[in-house]
Amino acid sequence: MPGHRPGAPAPARTARLASCALLACAALLAGCERGSSRDPDETVPGAAGCPAVQARAAAAVTTAEATDAPWDGPTTGPGAVSGRTLVYVAQTMTNPGVAGAADGVRQAARVIGWTVRVIDGGGTPAGIQAAMSEAVALRPSGIVIGGFDPDATSRQVARAGELGIPLVGWHAVAAPGPSSRPPLFTNVTTRVEDVARISAQWVIAESGGRAGAVIITDASIPFARNKSELIRAALATCPGVRILAYENIPIPDASSRTPREISALLARFGDAWTHSVAINDLYFADAAPAFRAAGEEGTGPPYNIGAGDGDPSAFQRIDSEQYQQATVPEPLSQQGWQIVDEFNRAFAGRPATGYAAPVHIATAANSEGATTWDPPGYRDAYRAIWGR
Repeated sequence: MPGHRPGAPAPARTARLASCALLACAALLAGCERGSSRDPDETVPGAAGCPAVQARAAAAVTTAEATDAPWDGPTTGPGAVSGRTLVYVAQTMTNPGVAGAADGVRQAARVIGWTVRVIDGGGTPAGIQAAMSEAVALRPSGIVIGGFDPDATSRQVARAGELGIPLVGWHAVAAPGPSSRPPLFTNVTTRVEDVARISAQWVIAESGGRAGAVIITDASIPFARNKSELIRAALATCPGVRILAYENIPIPDASSRTPREISALLARFGDAWTHSVAINDLYFADAAPAFRAAGEEGTGPPYNIGAGDGDPSAFQRIDSEQYQQATVPEPLSQQGWQIVDEFNRAFAGRPATGYAAPVHIATAANSEGATTWDPPGYRDAYRAIWGR
């Protein structure tokens, strides 16, 4: 973040607040919209800091920013079971996370020698149910639940169970590992508590333990609400961090609501607003026009971190210093390979690994122009396991 120290206000910010105030009026009149803001603490960043908490946070962030950590996933397991077919049912292939995991499944399937078909649910309940019905009717060896709640397709899930078709989820339930209700051989995801904690630790470390933070969430989604509450609890471990606002912006409304809310926050908090954490990177794509219209510099403040997914557009914003400084990305390709390995274990009558990848923080300094997080070592490890 050249030119600015995180936590230090840009000199020109205060002078630009008048233009923000005009833009904020519409947002302040929008109380009838779904979603609302809660303002638990409107004070400026505290002077007390939190030296011990900050030191631990800095150590955790340094570890998470490493790009050369050795593979810590499975290194043993059954050899490749031949002649299998998978169907990947996608919540929507316009979701970069869902699509990235699907690409990883395709890559791994080519290596192990299986056939994969992707069926796009189109992002609607009816579309996802139709896609699951089609997948079950094909009677494949296994079905991937790609980014949606299996309970939304309970009839199809039950039918798959009757036919003996194992299900592996990607972000299908909150926790990694096997699930009995809904019945998944395993679920592949990072741990939400780890993602929330490292996002908050990044704010604490980068601010020197003195920050005015805004949290952006979608409280209508239990998983997202849980993540943002974990973020808030982790920030609260540092007395020098003040939570200025807890913004509830439903994801379907993000493109229309976020610019207005950002304008209102700029007008309301001024230089006291130093950092932001959003449960998904997409909010910062929608926030950028408001920051730009207010004359804010792309390098911050406020310094922004996305606690989820790490889609290509987030990496591009970070690398080009456009209103986002960091993301906690999912290792999408690695998770696709893990999905194939978990199915191979199911077909061989072996238990699931329950592996969850460690969290990573991507910044302009360590991403080196990449548009995804692709950790080292997993391809060689899985090839060795499968004998391919």
